[in-house]
Amino acid sequence: MSRTIAVLGGTGAEGFGLALRWAIAGETVIIGSRDAKRAQEAADRIKLRTGASANVSGMENAVACAAADLVVLTIPFESQAALLKQLKPVFRAGTIVVDATVPLAASVGGRASRTLGVWQGSAAQQTAELLPSGVTVVAAFQNIGAEILNAEGPVDCDVLVCSDQAEASETVRSLAAKIPGVRAIDGGKLENARILEQITALQIGLNIRHKGHSGIRITGLPPAAYTER
Repeated sequence: MSRTIAVLGGTGAEGFGLALRWAIAGETVIIGSRDAKRAQEAADRIKLRTGASANVSGMENAVACAAADLVVLTIPFESQAALLKQLKPVFRAGTIVVDATVPLAASVGGRASRTLGVWQGSAAQQTAELLPSGVTVVAAFQNIGAEILNAEGPVDCDVLVCSDQAEASETVRSLAAKIPGVRAIDGGKLENARILEQITALQIGLNIRHKGHSGIRITGLPPAAYTER
């Protein structure tokens, strides 16, 4: 299925890594940023790594959002609400919004290793509340580190996908499975996003303590749970 993916916050490490992986997989990708020039520079860096034929471009956030069928949020939590309110008139009905945001609070030394309380329950649920009707929110990709995405080789991590809309969840699982090494698993309803966000904080603590780049693997499920439907 042909689609256009806009990665808002795609100039940052996490968004850039996802955009890079999907460009390698042959997807049409738009890097979104507050600054269109920075977005295009990021797109050009991806082409340097993947080849000039990669279908990747850079645009200002609103333009990128309007041009996409699927929008991925890889922005800091503190910017989330303001950006979504700004972009609300731009979203088209039927758009899928994938929220990878984690509400992290900086601890002693400036390192974020715990989550903030969000009144709606999770960053993804806050996104769902802020978006117009007809737009579906899916929570995914919180637990893949930017370092792993931007490195060479397969990604040793499962992706749990949470949504209240089964078809949207299947679409995002299909997209996640395009990243080599990733197994995409149905994680249930959107309310479970709060668990994914808390796992991210745990992973950050593990990475600091053990000087690594952790991912997660879910074991013991039947093969169909890991298979794209």
